[in-house]
Amino acid sequence: MPAKPNKPDYIASGVVAQNRRAGFDYFIDETYTAGLELTGTEVKSLRQGHANINDAYGVEKGGELFISNMFIAEYENRGYASHAEKRDRKLLLKRKEINDIIGSLAKKGTTLVAIRLFFNERGRAKLVVGLGRGKKLYDKRESIKDRDWSRDKQRIMANANR
Repeated sequence: MPAKPNKPDYIASGVVAQNRRAGFDYFIDETYTAGLELTGTEVKSLRQGHANINDAYGVEKGGELFISNMFIAEYENRGYASHAEKRDRKLLLKRKEINDIIGSLAKKGTTLVAIRLFFNERGRAKLVVGLGRGKKLYDKRESIKDRDWSRDKQRIMANANR
């Protein structure tokens, strides 16, 4: 039996966490890629893949945007310094993008939702956020129907090619 290739214990670049329910629960109108203002222990914990963005959402405070309810576990090998697991973290965006998002958040029913957390090729932590409008129950049924039909269509096409 061949040996497993050595996999690093940390994530240098690539996806750390993904919110798969965001597309199911919201109509995502527009997406933005934002940097995050993080502490050292938060980055180290992210590199180990200890994050959850399923309940994360954006809020506006004093003309700035923050991501709330994003969970980053405490770093195990921390010394005397640590971080709060669910603190508000500042989103780093251009001023025009911030103003556009704040204007959109003022509309009723619009939410800033975390979609994907990743490290880019330069090793910087980035968060893809989307402006979403909540789906009703009948919209979710439509999404389920479309997903099932596309899956069945793939099966039919695969069997037809045999």
